[in-house]
Amino acid sequence: MDKIIAYVDDAEFAAHHLAPMKQHAAGTATHWILVACPPRMTRHISKWVSHSARQNWRSKWADTLLEKIRPVLDTRDDRISLVLSQGPLIAQTQGLLLEHGAARVLDARRPKFGQDRAAGTPDQPTSHSSAWPGSSAVAGMGVALVLASE
Repeated sequence: MDKIIAYVDDAEFAAHHLAPMKQHAAGTATHWILVACPPRMTRHISKWVSHSARQNWRSKWADTLLEKIRPVLDTRDDRISLVLSQGPLIAQTQGLLLEHGAARVLDARRPKFGQDRAAGTPDQPTSHSSAWPGSSAVAGMGVALVLASE
C-alpha cells in the first residue's frame, strides 16, 4: 500500500494538488494521511476562550476540512486518516514516518502572502522572500516613468 502524508489547510487548494497524486496512484491502494493545519489564533484569544474550547474548534475545523477533501480522495481501496497538527511540522513528520513507515510527504498548504510557511520535512526549502516581492522593480519603473514624463 502506497502511503502519502499531506499537509493541508485549505480544502480547495489541497484538492487541486492532491487530485494529480490520486490519478498517478490509480490502480494501487493508497493510505492518505492528511495532517490538518488549522489557522493560528491570536495570542490574545486566551482571554476569551478556554484551551478545551480552542481544541474543540480545531477538531471541528479539521473534520469540516476532511469532509470537503474526502470526495477527491475516497475510493474503494484507499484509506484516509486525519491527524491534527501539533507542534513543529518537522517533528510531526518524523513521528508519522516512524509510525507508518516509508511514505511520501506532500505540502499542500495554501501559501499566504508575506508569510513563510513552516517546513514539513528537514530538506524542504523555505522561501525567505520579502513581504512585497518585486517592490523595488515597481518603484524603479515608477521613477523611470516620472523622469520620462518630465
